[in-house]
Amino acid sequence: MSQPKVLITKRIYPEAVALIRPHCEVDYVDSDAGLSPEELIQRARGCQAIVSQLTDKLPAAVLAQLDGVRVIANVAVGYDNIDVPAATARGILVTNTPDVLTETTADFAFALLMAAARRVVEGHAFVHSGKWGKWLIDLLVGQDIHHRTLGIFGMGRIGQAVARRGRGFSMNILYSDAAPLSPELEAELGARRVSREDLLRESDYVSLHVPLTPETRHFIGAAELALMKPSAILVNTARGPVVDEPALVEALRNKTIAAAGLDVFEEEPKVHPGLLELDNVTLAPHIASASVATRRRMSEMAVENALAVLLGRRPANLLNPEAFQP
Repeated sequence: MSQPKVLITKRIYPEAVALIRPHCEVDYVDSDAGLSPEELIQRARGCQAIVSQLTDKLPAAVLAQLDGVRVIANVAVGYDNIDVPAATARGILVTNTPDVLTETTADFAFALLMAAARRVVEGHAFVHSGKWGKWLIDLLVGQDIHHRTLGIFGMGRIGQAVARRGRGFSMNILYSDAAPLSPELEAELGARRVSREDLLRESDYVSLHVPLTPETRHFIGAAELALMKPSAILVNTARGPVVDEPALVEALRNKTIAAAGLDVFEEEPKVHPGLLELDNVTLAPHIASASVATRRRMSEMAVENALAVLLGRRPANLLNPEAFQP
């Protein structure tokens, strides 16, 4: 009996490839370039599973040409690159890799917050420039983090992990989410649920942890930025289109807000040229989950999800359970 065939669309950690090879025929694209939609469709012919990454765009038009594919296993917690309802309509299971990256991403969100607040990147460039000649009382002065107010949009796993870090700095925690936390969890995190507008007005730091949906596209725009304190700092480790980048550039230029820390962008890897011109924004290339242990485990989880389906089992991280048929 022939083995099922799996397409791995882009380079992942070798431990994950080794995990699936004994069970499947593997078409492994061992490259960082990725596949165009046309190339992906061509390579997926005869495959029962696809191990994808967030750079793989899988809209309904592409999914309609993936005959025989039973599962798409995304190496990411976010899945806005896949039209999940269209996949469900075709009986294709979709999985992601949640939980494993929660703490790592929260670490990096807080790292961006601290770097923006204390002007770490500016300081690094200043020392390297050779311009540092003497100690000054107000040289690159930044803002305190301890005992300030941290506002969190999206109080899921990552939002909660960021709140715990804020508690370690004696911060006042506000959050806004469609679903309230339990009273017990609010007490544990020291978090208070407020309206979107109150969070923007009261927070010294605003950290975004919402998924990208039609409702959250440009969730933070000119009107929201205008509500924030002139001393406030915006941090985004969610998805780039959650923030209206041109509006953010204007807010940073005009000092409507003090600074920003961004790990994600509207048109990655393209970055708005206005952001590149500013000193009061800390930029990173979508690396919030990029620790060795986390990215390796994400690769392994995606492969495990694909393998479960091919072996007739329900995968652990199924996004569309209505499509699963035991």
